[in-house]
This record gives sequence, structure tokens and C-alpha cells, in this order.
Amino acid sequence: MKRGWVFVVIGCLALFLPTNLQAESPSLEPQARRTVQRGALEIGFMAGYLQGNDTLTSVSSNRSALYALPRVGVVVTPEVGSGFYAGNLELLVEPLYAHYFKPFGATAAGGSVLFKYNFLGFGRWMPFWDLGLGMLWTNLAPRIPEQSTPFNFVMESGPGVQYFATERVALTLGVRFHHISNAGLGDRNKGLNSTLGYLGLSVFFPR
Repeated sequence: MKRGWVFVVIGCLALFLPTNLQAESPSLEPQARRTVQRGALEIGFMAGYLQGNDTLTSVSSNRSALYALPRVGVVVTPEVGSGFYAGNLELLVEPLYAHYFKPFGATAAGGSVLFKYNFLGFGRWMPFWDLGLGMLWTNLAPRIPEQSTPFNFVMESGPGVQYFATERVALTLGVRFHHISNAGLGDRNKGLNSTLGYLGLSVFFPR
């Protein structure tokens, strides 16, 4: 009789344990909210493709380049907001190097400071929106009609998403409106407007 009760208990445990483990497994998945907290450090590298467009300018869209975008950032605020808007602000420094192959071979080098808002309410997915301001030097000018000076300013902004493959490693995909201007320092300043799509990998180091 006692043996019968032992088998019943073992059978119940066998039925219960898999269900219990399945219920707990989601909490074991990587969560952006756990990793991307105030003081967390992000180190990453992005590769991008830039394509010119004629938005807000009458100049040709025949401008194409490959971009290298390393980055270092730190989360500077605690989580704010609620629901969809729950998130925090990250400050990043992003150097850039670009090789233009249209309309001719040229290079660009410089960097931007980025303000990035991370949306933390989506589990291992972390949508974001960033805004960057920076400077660059390029030998596109004065050979293109948009700009007459090699030294220029950069303004860029757009959405993206990071997917946490592990607790610290995130795959990144994003797109930005990318604007180059000399702010009137030269005799030509029509603006070089482009769309910059990029992807890459980041590693987060929690505080």
C-alpha cells in the first residue's frame, strides 16, 4: 500500500515539474530591462549603407557610401515613463569612417554624439530612437554642387531595434535620416541629405 502511494506521488511530480519549468522559462530569457539600467555601458560596431536622396534639395540623389560606425555609450537615466513609453536615455559617442563610391570615389571621417531613448517594455526586444549631432571631414567637397568646404556638420536621427540574443549581447538594426551641412561657412551649402541603414552588434556591461 505504501509503495502505491510512492508511485502516485512520483507520478504527480512528473506531471507537475515540466509544467512548472515551462511557466518559469520566460523569466530566464534575456530581458533588456534587466541589462540596460542606469550606468550600463554599451560597446558596439555597426556597418551601414548610405544612399542619397533629393529630400529638401534639388541636387541629384546619386550619392552612395559604405559606413563604419563603432560606438561607446552609457545609460544616464533610471527608467522613466510607463507602458509603451517606459525606457531610459543613453548617451553615445559614435566615430565614423565612410567610403563613397558614387558619384565618384571619396572618403569621410568624423563622429557624432548620440542621444538614444531605449524602450524597455518589450522583453528581449528593445526599440529605440536616436538623435545625433557631429562633425566630419570629406573630400567630396568641393567636387559636388551641394557643398564647397571639406569640413561639415552632421545631423542625423531615426528609429532602430536591438535584440538581446544573450543577457549582454544585442543585435542592432536601424535607419537614420542623415544630413551634412557646412552651416553657411562656404559659398555653397545646399545640404547633402541621405538615408543611412545600418546593422551590427553591441555588448552591454551592466553597472
